[in-house]
This record gives sequence, structure tokens and C-alpha cells, in this order.
Amino acid sequence: MTTVTVVKKGGEVAIAADSLVTFGDTRLAHGYEANDKLFRIADSVIGMSGTTAHFPVLRRALGTLAAEDLKLGSRDEVFETFLRLHPKLKDQFFLNTKEEDADPYESSQFTLLVANASGIYGVYSYREVFEFDRFWAIGSGRSFALGAMYAAYERLGSAHELAQLGVTAGCEFDKNSAGPVKVVTLRLGAPTAD
Repeated sequence: MTTVTVVKKGGEVAIAADSLVTFGDTRLAHGYEANDKLFRIADSVIGMSGTTAHFPVLRRALGTLAAEDLKLGSRDEVFETFLRLHPKLKDQFFLNTKEEDADPYESSQFTLLVANASGIYGVYSYREVFEFDRFWAIGSGRSFALGAMYAAYERLGSAHELAQLGVTAGCEFDKNSAGPVKVVTLRLGAPTAD
């Protein structure tokens, strides 16, 4: 799996991810492939966890949306974008939407975090969208990341430092997360990244 974090603090947002890919018991470390779990779509950076098949599919599917259909600037816009994306995932990319027989909705089968100048968001498999005020983490290392960021939130000064700390904690204790850690930082209210 992975460790991906988002943080909002001090007028900036940051998103960070580890670089390890696993296939069952096999580890494909950063030195063997460019395992970038963060990607840019318009003025947003997205980080995912889950099967490696999701990464190229989601990048390509989001890239096929028209600009007026690809809006990630609020909780409602994120929801609408992923609602529009779901039929494309099924029809063009052959997404298997079934998880459990009693599921209330079709699943999109992925978990992701979004960071942009408007804030930080989480999207879950039934297109549930959360807007976070401080920080969040996904993936198999999320518990370690959340604990580290909680313990250091008041002490560390920047979103960048906190996001990196969370993923570093995931890499330290989660067997399915490893460095190097990639961090992207954006200013709140400004659509450019450093």
C-alpha cells in the first residue's frame, strides 16, 4: 500500500507520499522504477493509495474531463467531478464497481487526497468527500502518519514539515511504505506550487 498525507497550516497546503510499490510479497523500491504517487491535474495535486492499476487509470480519466467538468476548488466541486468521472471509469476503463453485495452505491475502488489553493480534501470509494481543516492521511501507514502529525502539529511551523513527518513515520513503521518521500507545497489562495 502506501502512506499519503495532506496538511493545511500557516497559509499553505502540502501533500506528501512515499515511493514504494508492492506486489504481494514483492517490493519495487524507488531505485527500480519512478514510483510517483502524486500527480498534477490542473491546479491540484492528487495522491492515491490502493492497487497500482488505479494510478495510470485515474491520471488518464481525469485528463479526459473537459475543463468545466474538472473542478476541485470546494467539497461540492470535488464531489461533482468524481460523480462525473465514475461512468467514464466504468465505460472506458472497465472499472469493476462491486465490493460487497450489501453496498449502498457502486464503488469507484480508490482512496485519494487532493491538495490545492482552496484546501485539502479526501475522496473515498463511494465518492464520499471530506474537507479537512488541519491534516489527514491514507494508506497502510496512515495510523502512524496521523499520530506523528497530531503530536507535532502545534510544534512544527509549516505544512511541508508536517506532511513530510507523517509520511516519514509511515515509512518507519509500515512495512508497505518506504522513501524517498516526495512533498509538494502550495500557497492557500494561489494556484502555483513550489
